[in-house]
Amino acid sequence: MSKRAEKKKKKKKKQSFVKSVNAAIEGIMYTFKSERNMKVHYLASFIVLIASLFFNFSKIEFVLLLGAITLVVISEMFNTAVEKTVDLATSEIHPLAKIAKDVAAGAVLVSSLYAVVVAYILFYNKLTSLTGNLVYRIRESELHITLICIVIVLIAVVVVKAITFTGTPLRGGMPSGHAALAFALATSITLMTERVEASSLAYLMALLVAQSRIEGKIHTFWEAMAGGILGTLIAVVIFQLGLFY
Repeated sequence: MSKRAEKKKKKKKKQSFVKSVNAAIEGIMYTFKSERNMKVHYLASFIVLIASLFFNFSKIEFVLLLGAITLVVISEMFNTAVEKTVDLATSEIHPLAKIAKDVAAGAVLVSSLYAVVVAYILFYNKLTSLTGNLVYRIRESELHITLICIVIVLIAVVVVKAITFTGTPLRGGMPSGHAALAFALATSITLMTERVEASSLAYLMALLVAQSRIEGKIHTFWEAMAGGILGTLIAVVIFQLGLFY
């Protein structure tokens, strides 16, 4: 083989590799743009990774955390691939097609549960020791701070809806009032108790409230997320001010 032919062959291999990488990146971008669950996974991963910066994780602990996140993302991508392949193969409602999609979705659920367990185990002890002193101070404050927090959250939701001209005070619009109130209460519970179990259950209930608003098509994902962020921030600010009351 001549040098020219060999050079041409290497160039072709290089171009093929670049195309493969570009195709892979396009696949990642597609799942992010088209799949709502993938947006949730990426958001949760971003929050967890940012939070991990404030804890002294060992290399093994960080690898376990990163591995759990990666497993969830990969499972969701395979789930999307299976769904699109089934839709391409048949447009009819077939029992085998349903089984294929259900199994792929089940893989995502299993990997997500594993990631939650890993994060819970890694963060549990560190959160307990880190927040002990702060939580003790907050527990000594007046309980009426919680009531003030709830009232302010409701007022803030109504005001924002009035400004954005969306929904009604009790239904729809930006932000979700139910999500805001649920996350405000979850944050209040977190700041009034030393038990991470209670905090975890409180936020799980808040997430279920937000999810129910999305599934019921009363709010969009972004409206529910905005409500959750609003409620959490207001609760933190009110309780911090309450420490100096």
